[in-house]
Amino acid sequence: MPYPNDDAVIRRLLTEMRTIALVGASTNPDRPSNEVMAFMLRHGYRVIPVNPGQAGKTILDQKVYASLADIPEPVDIVDIFREQSAVAGVVDEAIAIKAKAVWMQLGLADDAARAKAEAAGLEVVMDRCPKIEIYRLGL
Repeated sequence: MPYPNDDAVIRRLLTEMRTIALVGASTNPDRPSNEVMAFMLRHGYRVIPVNPGQAGKTILDQKVYASLADIPEPVDIVDIFREQSAVAGVVDEAIAIKAKAVWMQLGLADDAARAKAEAAGLEVVMDRCPKIEIYRLGL
């Protein structure tokens, strides 16, 4: 997939893939990850929060898992809300659970992690926010 990201690919991911693991989910409603999670839930997505410090609790009435490996169901998209240094590790976890795509939030782009994910058959979106893309593409 070309970078910057292709609108047709983003549209397809957001319309066909409905289960999202949100890595870096926050309980704080003022945090962007919480806002995006709430938005995605309102728009019919299954959003699974991942945050080791909140594991076993709930965020927006969704059970929180410590890691991607702990999620007991298939995941379509792994949405990364972590610092840049964590991206490569999250991509490795996404590959291990056989996710279909990795989505790096605004401000996150890692070409090496992208190449690794694509080599493993995952689609990759970098430096984008699904909430913004849903509005922009009229989904």
